[in-house]
Amino acid sequence: MTNIFENTRASWVRYSDYEWKTTENGKDYLLPTKDAQPKPYDPMEDADNLVLAAADIGLMLFHKNPETSIKAAMQAFACKYGLLGIMTALPTTAKFIEYEKVYFHKNQIIKTEIMDTEDYISLFFPFRKPDFHKKGVESVWNTDDRMMMALIMTYQLEPQATVMSFMRDYGEQYDWLASVFRDWAFTLVTATLYEIDRERLDDMTLEIYRKGMAAFEGNTPTYHLELREHPTLVWDFHSLLLNIQLLFSMALTDEKNPLKICHQCQRPFIAGKADAKYCSPACREQHKKEKGKK
Repeated sequence: MTNIFENTRASWVRYSDYEWKTTENGKDYLLPTKDAQPKPYDPMEDADNLVLAAADIGLMLFHKNPETSIKAAMQAFACKYGLLGIMTALPTTAKFIEYEKVYFHKNQIIKTEIMDTEDYISLFFPFRKPDFHKKGVESVWNTDDRMMMALIMTYQLEPQATVMSFMRDYGEQYDWLASVFRDWAFTLVTATLYEIDRERLDDMTLEIYRKGMAAFEGNTPTYHLELREHPTLVWDFHSLLLNIQLLFSMALTDEKNPLKICHQCQRPFIAGKADAKYCSPACREQHKKEKGKK
């Protein structure tokens, strides 16, 4: 009971390489390269580094780093962890393909509350549409890609939309990715500033910090049980985004080893103890030197 992730498993797919491509209307998408190979993996096995990598990109956006640097970081992130699976994270159900309309949680990407299912899917396939046909609740999806067929068999119990987000032609727009990563960074920065300032600020200012934290949207994933080596809790994230969202929330609120921002280098880190301020002894010593010069 002390660690809800101790006996959990999750699964996602990453490709060996990704690239940025621009549509005719000037939108930049990140998607697998033509010859990239997919590989399933368990994000829970590298949970801390996954959260830190996501927070790091968010802070790059927060500090307005050059777009070229941010895009390179997003590309490296995708090569290590895959795309976020935004397509299945935004709707109220990951099984939205079974419906004629898609209904959305409140989010920063899709402003409308309802959209035709096929129109929504087409947003994530900007260069080559999948061989997908829908009539009412029934749908047919065809592919001659052997690797894709293998993934379909591997994830046949997953919602169809989740498997579609593993397709080679599936992509995610830069603006969408930036919005998601920036939101995570905003929450982390809010928590950090609140910790630093709460002893000396008035109640009204502190309330602004609290409202900023309350704006963080948390969509809880579902789960099921499986008998593996022992009864195992398996999270039904259906997207890497929801996986990170929950891991980020747990890391930020961890009482012993919370997610923080280093007071010296401004990089995110998992603290060795609750009151830690620096990510390393080197940063602590550097901060002392700089403070001594003032």
